Amino acid sequence: MLAEELLKSLNACNEAIEWAGDKTIEEAWESCHRGDWMLLFYSKQYSLNIKELTLAKGYCANTVLHLMKDDRSKKAVRAAIDFGNGLITEDELEIFASAASASADAYSFDVAASYAASFDVASAYAASAAADASYYAADASSSFDVAAAYAASAYSSASAAADAAYYAAYDAAYDASSSSAVSAYYAADAKKQNQLETANICRKYLKIGEI
Repeated sequence: MLAEELLKSLNACNEAIEWAGDKTIEEAWESCHRGDWMLLFYSKQYSLNIKELTLAKGYCANTVLHLMKDDRSKKAVRAAIDFGNGLITEDELEIFASAASASADAYSFDVAASYAASFDVASAYAASAAADASYYAADASSSFDVAAAYAASAYSSASAAADAAYYAAYDAAYDASSSSAVSAYYAADAKKQNQLETANICRKYLKIGEI
């Protein structure tokens, strides 16, 4: 089966389907440049591989650990990795996920406040996206419906990591230059780099079999 056909059956986004083209599933997996696409695919196709998926999501979120302002977010990332390695239970992981959720909610308010004050919005977004990444990583082993829960949260882990990299780079570029074009260029490049980094993480920790 071609990757394009399988992605259509999984209701993947048009961009991913178009990119897959006439690649085989194995070729698409080995050349994919976006970790969020790979996590979403894996969560739908291998939804019962809870520990492997959580481990990959934990390491994806770990790419923006330095942007997390709250220890609850950082601990959730560590917990996701520990669960993936069999060091803690699913019930223990849910405790960290709940704490990370509270942290993510707090930073969403920070973004709104920054908008209102027109001050340091990019940094607030970076911290918020990083907090979201920690929550989605730890929430991977939620006791809710496996297929639905994983499909939503697996995508968000890598996506939030890339967004955090984007906003952090935008903020740094803005400080270095008043040109919004320059800022946007460096920010977009940072996001692409993070997407590729999370893709490589997926290739390292997730193994696909014959489909």
